[in-house]
Amino acid sequence: MELAYIPSPSTGVVHLGPIPLRGYAFCIIIGVFVAVWYGNKRWVARGGRSGTVADIAIWAVPFGLVGGRLYHVVTDPELYFEKGEDWVNAFKVWEGGLGIWGAVALGAVGAWIGCRRRGIPLTAWVDALAPAVAIAQAIGRWGNWFNQELYGKETHLPWALHITHPSGGGTPGYYHPTFLYESIWCLIVAALVVWADRRWQLGHGRAFALYVALYCVGRGGTEYLRVDTANHILGLRLNLWTVMIMFTLAVLYIVLSARLRPGRETIVEPAAAAGAGAAGDADSADAEPGSVSEPGSEQKQDAEEAAPKPPAEHAAGDARDTEAQAAKKL
Repeated sequence: MELAYIPSPSTGVVHLGPIPLRGYAFCIIIGVFVAVWYGNKRWVARGGRSGTVADIAIWAVPFGLVGGRLYHVVTDPELYFEKGEDWVNAFKVWEGGLGIWGAVALGAVGAWIGCRRRGIPLTAWVDALAPAVAIAQAIGRWGNWFNQELYGKETHLPWALHITHPSGGGTPGYYHPTFLYESIWCLIVAALVVWADRRWQLGHGRAFALYVALYCVGRGGTEYLRVDTANHILGLRLNLWTVMIMFTLAVLYIVLSARLRPGRETIVEPAAAAGAGAAGDADSADAEPGSVSEPGSEQKQDAEEAAPKPPAEHAAGDARDTEAQAAKKL
């Protein structure tokens, strides 16, 4: 008897006339917009200009999409290049298949280009974007739900995912909703990175490295549950090996960076800092005394003249009086 389960959408595509609207693409787009919005708030809080994140995202997002697709195609070439498969499908991103590691790697290249053009340190920018990227992943994972793909092992838990049209020729049934597990974990990762950044003032790329390390922990669990076709090395899924390597590199970076470059960047966007400095100079110039005296300045001067003189001044006055009297006697 079916008591409870998570239903799957009957279709991942809604046609608006001749135009197909795909749930997978919508999740990716919404995730990108949320990441840019939240990343901009964090960047401004770090001392940067509003809009800089969006300008650099113009470089990072396309590079990330290409990198994510390349990683997926390279690690699963049999899906597109074996006999009977159509290699053109390798370009159909909307059908699913974006590798996060390729997206992060090539997206970082695009971000580096954008940061270099504006004279901004890449490490400061990725630190500001780290929790925003995790939130974007949490939203993007729901695209797998629309495509009924990347689910886990069979289960009869109350939150089992009911797969009716499995991708890749699977069997309909009830499976672990690994997309939901990873989505929730990404939100937890974002919260932990924000907390750690406030607690220790992470800088020089350490906030981003912490995001990578934490994400790897959760991804390792979901990767273990997944039953979709994947290449194996020494009995382990290729993505699981990638997770272990990335986790190790991220932790090493945090430790070495903290020793070699402690603290965080004081200036993240030179143009913004220069603008703030010019505004401060203008305020100082306005505050300098001018031709118009401050209210009450004359009264203040009269009060100073009428105030009792210090002992030294009294002594000098007495000496002058004594000399005057001696001169009269002479």
